[in-house]
Amino acid sequence: MNSKSMEKEKAYIAVIVLQCSYAGMMVLSKAAMSSGMKPSVFVAYRQAFAFFSLLPFAFFFTSKGSPLTWSGLCKIFFVSSYGLALSFNLNLAGLEYISATFGTAILSIVPALVFIMAVCLRIERLDMRKWHGVAKVLGSIISLSGAMAFTFYKGHALYHTSTAHHPLDDSKHQWIKGALLAIAGQLFYAMWITMQAPLLKQYPGKLRLTILQCGFSCLSATVYAAAVERHPSAWTLRWDIQLLSLAYCGVIVTGLSYWLQAWVIEQKGPVFAAIFNPLALVIAAIISAFLLNETLHWGSVLGCGLLVVGLYCFLWGRNREVDTKTQQILEDVHSEPAAPISLGGNTP
Repeated sequence: MNSKSMEKEKAYIAVIVLQCSYAGMMVLSKAAMSSGMKPSVFVAYRQAFAFFSLLPFAFFFTSKGSPLTWSGLCKIFFVSSYGLALSFNLNLAGLEYISATFGTAILSIVPALVFIMAVCLRIERLDMRKWHGVAKVLGSIISLSGAMAFTFYKGHALYHTSTAHHPLDDSKHQWIKGALLAIAGQLFYAMWITMQAPLLKQYPGKLRLTILQCGFSCLSATVYAAAVERHPSAWTLRWDIQLLSLAYCGVIVTGLSYWLQAWVIEQKGPVFAAIFNPLALVIAAIISAFLLNETLHWGSVLGCGLLVVGLYCFLWGRNREVDTKTQQILEDVHSEPAAPISLGGNTP
């Protein structure tokens, strides 16, 4: 096996590991909530694990960047508070009423939400005269339609165990409540992703910015959790699924997966990294059905199908747009007239 094929396989292995980590995050978070852990406390501990796991790298991998001002620190604190602390709290609060499968599926609307926000803020251009522009808009609409179908339509049970009994089977109202909370969480998370580009442009240094955001989100999440969960027993950690979930989500997902995703994007581009997102949904559905005894409904299958179709339609349009821009740049370079060559003597 030559080195080129090895490099290709590394990229594929990396994205599969990434999607497995995201699916595991949802399943373990759901298990922690089911064991009695409060969402606000979970977020506070998770961000603390993430901050302290990344902090040692700041002493070994320093990056040059513009100095941080008080206004810059306040901006980073505000963005990390709503983008990480608030979005995670909303998502986990919704996860108490919905399945881990839906929690993973709802991640698929993030690219569409980021695209809509970027267009509204004029960070990204939209050309509806081209097929790739139409495909991106159509993909965004289909993805959001899938999320709505997943939320408001359950249908008959496709698979369930006879002993399973969950809150999502007791009340459709609770299911809708949890779904709307999860969608709101992804909305704030999409806002956070959209703001990363201007933040990195103003304050270069991914590691420094990530550590600061983890620290600030930990601070705001802890303050919120202390306000709503004042009983000391709510903060007690047991050596069970709770501690495992916190360590996994904080260290593996926020720490290791962040650098792995950065490597994949550097090697293959963001489209290659995002196109495997539906794999996490499939993995979460399988694990949830057999390990957490979660019920699968036809409405979930319909919603998943629309989410996947919308995501691929959006990514196809995005990929075609990048190819068109690249081709246009190459054509402009080749069409430029060559500079005159002097054969000697002074030019008049």
